[in-house]
This record gives sequence, C-alpha cells and structure tokens, in this order.
Amino acid sequence: MDVAASFPRTRVEALARLREFLPVAPHYAAERNFALAGHPHVSRLSPAVRYRLVAEDEILTAVLAAHAFPAVEKFVQEVVWRTYWKGWLELRPGVWQDYGTQVARLRASAPQPILTRVAEVTSSRSGVAIMDRFVRELITTGYLHNHARMWFASYWIHVERLPWALGADFFLRHLLDADPASNTLSWRWVAGLQTKGKTYLVRRSNLEKYADPAWLQDTAGLDRLDDARVSAALVEDTADLSVVPLDQPPAQPEALSGRFGFWLHSDDLSIETSALADLKPTSCRAFLSGRMVETLGLSPLRETYLRGAMHDAVTRAAAHFGCPAEFELTETLPAAIAGWARQDRLTTVVAFAPLVGPLRDTLPAIRSALAAEGITLVLVRRPYDVALFPLARSGYFGFWEKAQASLKAAKRS
Repeated sequence: MDVAASFPRTRVEALARLREFLPVAPHYAAERNFALAGHPHVSRLSPAVRYRLVAEDEILTAVLAAHAFPAVEKFVQEVVWRTYWKGWLELRPGVWQDYGTQVARLRASAPQPILTRVAEVTSSRSGVAIMDRFVRELITTGYLHNHARMWFASYWIHVERLPWALGADFFLRHLLDADPASNTLSWRWVAGLQTKGKTYLVRRSNLEKYADPAWLQDTAGLDRLDDARVSAALVEDTADLSVVPLDQPPAQPEALSGRFGFWLHSDDLSIETSALADLKPTSCRAFLSGRMVETLGLSPLRETYLRGAMHDAVTRAAAHFGCPAEFELTETLPAAIAGWARQDRLTTVVAFAPLVGPLRDTLPAIRSALAAEGITLVLVRRPYDVALFPLARSGYFGFWEKAQASLKAAKRS
C-alpha cells in the first residue's frame, strides 16, 4: 500500500492542517483531480469537517482572507458542495428514508449471487486490480480521493451492476468523512438519479489520465473499464423527492433559566466556536451509542476516529466552559441522555439540531425520554447553515450563484 495520507483528529490538528494548506489553495483547481499516493493536492480536512472539528465557514473565512476570490474559487466551491448536499437532504428527508429501506431490504433478501459479488468486491477480490486497490485503501485508511470514489461507485453500479445503496452503505461504514448527505447523494448522482439524464461513467482513459501511474501497473481486469465497454445501468428511483418545510432552529436559544447542559454530538463537535460560546452550562456530555455503531456497521477505524474526535470535543468544552464535560460509551442514546440530565438535575438540554441521518432518526425517542423526566430539549443551528440550507431547493449551480454572492459580501465586510 502507498504511504497513507494523514488526517487531523483534533481541532488543533485541523487548524494546523488548514494553515498548512492555505499557501497552496490557489493550486487546488489545477491539481485536485489527480489522484496520487498521499493525496498531496487536496486539503485532507474532510474528516475534520464531517464532525465539525473545524466548521465550513471557518475554512472559507481563512481561505478568503488569504487569497482573492477568483484564485480559490474552485476550492471554495467544493467546500460549499458539502453544504449544498446537507441542505438538499434536509429539504427532502424521504431520500434518506428510502436509502435506509433499500439497504435493509437488500441485506435481508437480495439474490445470493448479488450478495456474493458484493462480498467479493468489498473484500478486494473483484478481479479488477485498480478497484481492488481502492478497496484496500478505503479499508486501511478510511479515505479515498474524490476521483477514486467516483470511479469506484461507477464501476460498482455500471460495470458490476450492483445495487447502488449497498455501495453507499460500504462507503458509509468505512469513510472517515462520510456523512449521510454527501455520501447518499453522491452515489445517487453517479447512478444517474440525482441529476436526471446525467450519469457518471468510469472510463479507462480517465483513469490513465488522472490516477497515479503506479496504481495501473497491474492491468488485471482493466479491459472491463475500456471506454467503449462501459454503459449506463438503468437504475430505478424509488425515493420520495417531495420538498418538506425546512426546520430552522435559531442560532442560540432564548434566555435559559435553571440548570442546563450541552449535548455534544457527531454532527458538530466545536460548540465553543458557536453562538453558544458565552453561555454557562452546568455540564457537557458526548455519547457514542454502541447500538448505533453496530446498526450502521461502522468500521473499527471509523469508530476509533469518532471516539477520538468526541474525546477532543469534551476536553475543549471543559476548558472553555469551565464545567464538567465527559464522553460516555452507551448502549442506547435516548436513555443515556435522559440519565445524564437527571443525574445533573438539568431542566434543559441544548444541542445543535442533528441533520438528516441516523442521529436525527433517534430525535423523537430522545425528546420522549427527556420529556418523561420533565426536561426540555432545545435545538440550535449555526448561522452559516441557516443562511445556506434554504438555497438548496434545486440544482447546485443555482445554489452556488446565490451562495457565492453571500461569500463575496462577507469577504468585503
């Protein structure tokens, strides 16, 4: 295996990585598509962004303070893509529900030849050497270059003719930076579901242009990716694409009385950098649910990364807020949150609103468990999300036109 890239595992490391990347950010547009060992041409911040060890608006502010907008527009655009995916899924949660339903159904009742081939491909026994290499890298490092992700997803869907949802599930379990929005919607895009009439097809010529030449020395199975041989699979869209009213919690809660605590979770682990920074919580707590880890099938590597990020979050919270802050492994999240709130005699639990995904799926049970104790759950959202999520009502480029106007205005102010 090639020398692995390093990824920041704490906020301090993420900020250091951002400072390291700033001088070369203008080169990103020309070099980002080249998938090379060690991934030298991308920021390698995505796992930290996934858990918001560093937030998108912090990255954008730093980059735009260091460079003129045109010089770093492509990098800015790619950061904003993640925001677009999140906003798009917030407006269409039926897509996430459909994905989960498909994964459960396929695991339980897909034809055995499909499940056998899924097992072969995901254990690097596909017979296509370059794709087997990508699987090994994903499993051992928790990362793939974006181009490699597209190549592999296209190979899975359009060459192997395997169900896209099982491929997305494979990525969600292993990628350190996988979030429900970017992962699900990127796979849908490759399958031709996200943008009607637009399917992404893997091409040998594209691999030979952008992949590290060393990765192509083993040509086993490469002929299956010949440009003329790859054709689009017909993939049925079963998702409910209805747009729902967008839930927009405030940036900070109304005046809090009594004892309140901050629930820290994996959708945002830098609460001290938010509008909540000046509040005085009684305590802070982060939880990792063993049941959720098991249900999602998270890889040991991804679970370890998440544990480390949560430890870092509570350490920072304790130092910033001057209150007890702990990380707790638990079986079920609702009972654990209610138990903490009861133990610390809290009247209110405050948290960032979980985004559409597994965490959001537990929210009704969390509310119910707290309500049974007479405790109120108050949710907030960062102003960056409040401003940009509503813009994700149609395609990305319309969203981008509106978003970049806000970013340019922020740079001038």
